[in-house]
Amino acid sequence: MTRAWQFVLTDSLETVLPSAQPRPHAETGGPRGGGSVFLGEPYSVQVAFRPPPEGRVGSHAVDFTLSGTAAEHASIFAVDLVPAPMPAFPDHDDNYLITEPALAPDVLRPVPDGRVEPIVGCWRSVWIDVLVDPANAPAGVAELELELRITARRAGTQEELFAETVPVTVINQVLPELDIVNTQWLHADCLVDYYGGTAFDEGHWAALDQFVASAARMGITGLLTPLWTPPLDTAIGLRRTPVQLLDITRDGGGYRFGFDKLGRWLDLFRKHGIAYLELSHLFTQWGAKATPAIDAVVDGEPTQLFGWDVPATDPEYRRFLEALLPQLREFLGRHWDPSKIIFHISDEPHHDQLESYQAARKVVADLLEGCLVVDALSDYAFYTSGVVANPVVATNHVEPFLEAKVERLWVYYCVSQNKIVANRFIGMPAARHRVLGHQLFAADAGGFLHWGFNFYNGQHSRTRLNPFTDTTSGGAFPAGDPFIVYPGPDRTVWESTRHRVAAQAMNDHRAMQLLRDRAGREAVLEIIDPDGTVTFSNYPRDPAHFLQTRERINAAIRAS
Repeated sequence: MTRAWQFVLTDSLETVLPSAQPRPHAETGGPRGGGSVFLGEPYSVQVAFRPPPEGRVGSHAVDFTLSGTAAEHASIFAVDLVPAPMPAFPDHDDNYLITEPALAPDVLRPVPDGRVEPIVGCWRSVWIDVLVDPANAPAGVAELELELRITARRAGTQEELFAETVPVTVINQVLPELDIVNTQWLHADCLVDYYGGTAFDEGHWAALDQFVASAARMGITGLLTPLWTPPLDTAIGLRRTPVQLLDITRDGGGYRFGFDKLGRWLDLFRKHGIAYLELSHLFTQWGAKATPAIDAVVDGEPTQLFGWDVPATDPEYRRFLEALLPQLREFLGRHWDPSKIIFHISDEPHHDQLESYQAARKVVADLLEGCLVVDALSDYAFYTSGVVANPVVATNHVEPFLEAKVERLWVYYCVSQNKIVANRFIGMPAARHRVLGHQLFAADAGGFLHWGFNFYNGQHSRTRLNPFTDTTSGGAFPAGDPFIVYPGPDRTVWESTRHRVAAQAMNDHRAMQLLRDRAGREAVLEIIDPDGTVTFSNYPRDPAHFLQTRERINAAIRAS
């Protein structure tokens, strides 16, 4: 065992585990340790470090100093450890980094002063982003340099421990907007539960602003919109903390609706460039057997109108929807592109729930005529029966849909997609997160959905959890499945290494779009899938593949 400090310059696809020697920066074919990005796209690099195993290092933090032409565009983060008590199910495949309970790197904690505490005898890393704002773009292609210097304070002086220069090429161009739907579930109630206050008070709006901005940075183009508290991940008979954008009144004159909070929600989406509204489900999860918990003022008294005790086909619920949906569609039609409004019936109906799903669908079929109605499912019969025209299919169940040549198929993954296919669990290698952009392009997919942007509850929302101490929803899901961002102090958001890699996957897709539009789809496939073998269950594992492929795409764009 070495008795000296150790440092390794590595890339964004390396997971720096406390007890494992990190891999050096993968060769990309460009400058060592460097790469190319477009305006508004982060280039990320890590410096892993391990102090000597002896001595008390905690009182001697190291200082990271950034200089060079890239420094003014750089941000620095400490990669903090989180508990991963269940990183994988017992029957996991062989493409995991962690399969036993462990502390794992995930949180990106901002350290604007560059001061980071080492962990005695263990590896940890600092993450650095270089992002050139298009509003401050240099002319032409900019060859920037990021000079890294690590020092420690010893006897009143700064002792240099490490120095390196990373070249970064910034292409003076902005990538096109993502041309697929990337919608994910923002759980507004979890922010109220964590920070306190009440739904849609000013503190809640401040937190929502931060989390919506973070979603946009991740390449998300749509977010779950709580017309009423979404009937998701909720045990029968229970309800989650109410977060309802609609103001509803019922009196002798029938139902009346207020859309002021929904209008403010739309303004927030516009501010951050979120294009798609994914409206909360019209019926309960896993079979559409009941109605959501919807609150109203009835004859002057706050009242819960519907819920688990009201069947999906209840006539009063139909009367409610007859009053609401035409007014809602009219309001949204004046403020939003109707083609970018997503309605849901029920989430993840199973094969034995086709009848109950069909019954719920009939309740609203005429009221949603001409609307985009989408639901996540795995059973092919829901599609062939015609009851779901726009399925979102689990990535481990896509084969029959692809064989049927369903155009622009949407896909999703979550807890059940834990073997063979890609996912974004903490215990998986980062390359298994990043491959999604390649897979979506190769399959000519139309969209992607994920349920866990910030779910900070136990399974079925029976408990409220601290995501810094529980990453598994109380042991129900592999670590990291329920969320990809953390609630930072003062209603800010702390992102994760997985957040960055998920953004890279979408930026890869955007770069592929640009090259496709210039040179044709086949030119892109020749780079990312020359053998025609990339599927949702078969894909490259080598991190260098993704870095090198992206450099080849960027070079082809510049040459076109």
